[in-house]
This record gives sequence, structure tokens and C-alpha cells, in this order.
Amino acid sequence: MDFKIERMDKYIWKIPRFGRMKVDGIIFTDAESIKNPDMMEAFKQVINVATLPGIVKASFAMPDIHWGYGFPIGGVAAFNSETGVISPGGVGFDINCGVRLLSVGLKYEDVKDKLEKIARKIYENVPVGVGSTGNIKLKKKDFNRMCRFGAKWAVENGYGSSEDFDRIEDNGFLNYADPNLISTKAFERGKDELGTLGAGNHFIEVQLVESVFDEAIAKVFNLEVGSVTVMIHTGSRGFGHQVATDYISLMKKELKDFNKDVPDAQLVCAPFKSLIGQDYFSAMACAANYAFANRQIITHLIRKVFLELFSRNLKIGLIYDVAHNIAKLEEHEYNGKEVKMVVHRKGATRAFGPGNPNIPEVYRTLGQPVIIPGDMGTASYLLVGTKKAEKLTFGTTAHGAGRVKGRRQALKTLNYNQVIEELRKRDIIVVSRSKRTLVEEAPEVYKDVDRVVEIVSQIGISKKVVRLVPIAVIKG
Repeated sequence: MDFKIERMDKYIWKIPRFGRMKVDGIIFTDAESIKNPDMMEAFKQVINVATLPGIVKASFAMPDIHWGYGFPIGGVAAFNSETGVISPGGVGFDINCGVRLLSVGLKYEDVKDKLEKIARKIYENVPVGVGSTGNIKLKKKDFNRMCRFGAKWAVENGYGSSEDFDRIEDNGFLNYADPNLISTKAFERGKDELGTLGAGNHFIEVQLVESVFDEAIAKVFNLEVGSVTVMIHTGSRGFGHQVATDYISLMKKELKDFNKDVPDAQLVCAPFKSLIGQDYFSAMACAANYAFANRQIITHLIRKVFLELFSRNLKIGLIYDVAHNIAKLEEHEYNGKEVKMVVHRKGATRAFGPGNPNIPEVYRTLGQPVIIPGDMGTASYLLVGTKKAEKLTFGTTAHGAGRVKGRRQALKTLNYNQVIEELRKRDIIVVSRSKRTLVEEAPEVYKDVDRVVEIVSQIGISKKVVRLVPIAVIKG
């Protein structure tokens, strides 16, 4: 596929509409990434997404872009809710894979001598790894209620408090979830995985606030240089994967004619207003709610660890919880009108600006908190959304560092001892169930998160608040 890329600004590039593209492709990145031949397949996916029915404005890619299933990871696309589509490939298999950040109420001096114990206790309390199961075994009736109410269900069952709702995207549940649309196989895969981390790039990190860029906003988050935080990165586990698998199969089978011109079979989709489109939307919401509940339960387990090791009076607050893989029905201005759109964010973070009514009141004047994790050897960031993001990207920014090496490539070029030694040099304690996973997720396989964050900051689609560095890492 031959195509040209035009530079629009320092960090904004355009693939002009050609062939069957209905809109341009817009890529937010630097010149180094644009020239990288390894990025070409992901750029082709940006073009493919631009051919889908009802797409609005552009097919976007964030600076952490890399190749994914159908849509690139870092891909963002909005479709007119009346004439457009919904595509499981635009959400991903790990529905509502997301990140949650906790403020612990401690300083580095308080934890430095107990870091090994903290990491080990979290590892013992939160089941990790492929196929890991927890202590929560749900019957169908309870599972269905969890699917409907997400984090709210978790709090009702003793995991956290109602204060947490104001610090979770969508208050911790999507109200259009319908568990009647979930397969028996999805239920079987999900019934005993709540409260588990999983494997791959999922992690729990104890972190330290290294730098503060906006002291006033950081103060609202109860953070300053030296503050300790905990970051949780996980999603809907095998349940979300099965929901995606079920509906991809259904769309391929039932909508052959509708999808006959789709340039990539992985972009299989359904008209949003169709029965299958609506069914997937509601089933996806069940998996999203599962992920919100999962992170809520893990938060409860982590709180127990800190309360046990420190003080029962310790206040472990939830700063925010964001979704990275999701499709939402939102209103955005387009050609001077408010238009209802199905916004697909795959490996991308919602970043609404100050005053947006979708932001919880506690943060509404600041903008939505944005959490961008890096790799386990460098840093992560807490930012806030902007009005410019709402105008430019449907209120979206990056979601992480983004891979530059596949897992197989990592295993060929790195080894466990190398990775561990490098992390030790940086004074990072690591507890991991799998040596292989640790190699696959080594810092070298990711882009420079500082570079990614600088790009979104320079463009103005999110604003830096604090930089966090890992001091203890728990992996599957």
C-alpha cells in the first residue's frame, strides 16, 4: 500500500484521504516515529479504519501507536451514531483494560525499609498470572448484578467505600450493560477471576512522586514530591476476552454482506443501530463493568496490606480510574453542531477538559485526571485533560509508552538475569510469578514514556501534573 504522510505541525501528521478512505488519517507523534519502518503496519491500520462507514472527522493515532488487532493500539475513531458502526477491533479483547492510581498518605522515608515486605504482601494478597483465580466465586445471579453495576457492586459487597465512585470514570459502571447478552462460556471464564491481576503488561506498582509540574493541581490530588502512590493496571481478564471473541464471531457469521468491503477481516463491525451492534455495545459494557469491579476489589486488597503494615488510621485514597479500551456514546461538536458519536478508544485515554459535565464534580474545575503508565523501569505520569483535546481528538490522549518490540523479539534479545540486574541498579524491587513475562515486559520493549508525554503536552491534549517513578513492581 503506497501512501504519503504530510507534516501539519511539529507533532501532527496527516495521511491525506485517498482511495476508499472517508476521512484523513491524523497521527500525533514525532519525526523519528514517522520515519521508523516498524511503524508502517500501524499506519496502514489508521488508513483502514478511515474506510469504515460513518466515521467522523479523522482516523486518529496517539504517540504510543503500534500494531494491534484491526485498529492500531493508540487508535481513536468516532462514528456517527445514526449512520456509523461499532467494531470490537476498535475496543480490543481486554475490554476496559485501564489504570487506577491510589494516594497512600505516606512518604518514601516511611516505606523505604518495608518495600520488600509491601511487594511480597501485595503479591500474596492479589492473585497474579495467566488463568489466576481469586477467592470470589460468583453464582449467576450475583455475577449478573456485578455486570450491571461494576464498582458499585464491589462497594456494596464490602470492597471500598462510596467515596470511590466520584473518582472513577463513569462513576464505576456503564448503565447500558445487559448480562442477558453474555454467553455461558464468558460467564464460566469470568466467574472466579475477580480480584486478580492477570499477566502480560498488567502490573501493580508502588511509586514515588519524583517531580511536580503543577503544584496547585497536585495538592488537590494530595500529592507532593516524595509522596507514595500505588498504580494498578488490569482489565476484564478472560471474561472480556470471551465477550470480544463471541461478538467478532457473530458479526463475521451474521453480517457477511455488510462486511464484504472491509479492508481487513479484523475490522469486522456492525451498524451501531442494528440489533447486533446494540447487543455488542451492552455486552461490552458488562465486561467494562467487570474491569471496574476488578480494580475496585484489588484496591481493597492493597488497602488491607498498607493498613496491616502501617496504621489502621491510614487514609488510602483513590485519585482516579481510567479506561483504555472502550467504546462510548458521547456528544461532540462537529461542523458547528452537537453530534452523538460512538467514540472508540483503543489504547487511548479520555481527556475531557475543565468544566465538562462528564467529569466528577470533585475534579470538574481541573479537567479529567489522565494516567499514563510507562514501563516498569522508568516512569509514569498523572496529567489532566484539556479543552483543546475536546476540540482536536474528541477529548482523548495517549494511554502509555507503547511497545516497540514484540514479545517474541524481546525473548530473543533479552534474558531474565539482564532485566533483573538492570532493575536492581535502579533500586526497583520486583516480585513476579513468571520469568518469561518479566522479559517480555522489560523496559527496552517500550517507547520512551517521557517522549510520549512531552508530545501530548506540547500538542496541548493533556497537561502534566506529576511524574511518578517505580520503587516496587508486582507482575504476573
